[in-house]
Amino acid sequence: MKNSLLILLFLCASVVLAQESKQFKEANKFQQTLNKEFSSKEKSPLTEEDLAVFEALEFFPIDTNFIVTASLTFHKDSESFKMKTTTDRLPIYKLYATARFQLHGKNYSLEIYQNEKLLLTPDYEDYLFLPFTDLSNGESSYGGGRYIDLKLPEGDSIVIDFNQSYNPYCAYNEKYSCPIPPKSNHLDTKVLAGVKAFDH
Repeated sequence: MKNSLLILLFLCASVVLAQESKQFKEANKFQQTLNKEFSSKEKSPLTEEDLAVFEALEFFPIDTNFIVTASLTFHKDSESFKMKTTTDRLPIYKLYATARFQLHGKNYSLEIYQNEKLLLTPDYEDYLFLPFTDLSNGESSYGGGRYIDLKLPEGDSIVIDFNQSYNPYCAYNEKYSCPIPPKSNHLDTKVLAGVKAFDH
């Protein structure tokens, strides 16, 4: 009986370690992909001056504690609305779902959106947009908040990896127009994960 219990505990620990290893690899791949994009003259949002000296973005250390599984409350009949941006542009979004989760033992919720234009765009019809702000903004992370890209879930829950949160393009170049995270999407905690503030 004792040996069986030890084997079960070992197997459980192995599953957890394997899952964390997979999550770490995915977050690391995200960082590499983002750095590759920012290094490209064709894709980078950086100004010519910043691109000329760019080496890599600065990230918080990957922390699997900032990967949460959120339960979803769907809003199938939500009305379209114009999301405020850093310019006069007003893209049309719909509230897709409210995500509820625990982070460091406390309950939080964030609203997830769908861009109506992308819904009609091939390869992006399953795209979900999660903009948020937190208490690290203006200190170690960008003052205007950050974004996370998600895809339509198969069930009523979704995994949110804050290690894959990134800055809007206007954090790097004023020529861009960026959605401003709604006030409802503020987290009263420091999210020390994902991309840090950009040091020009």
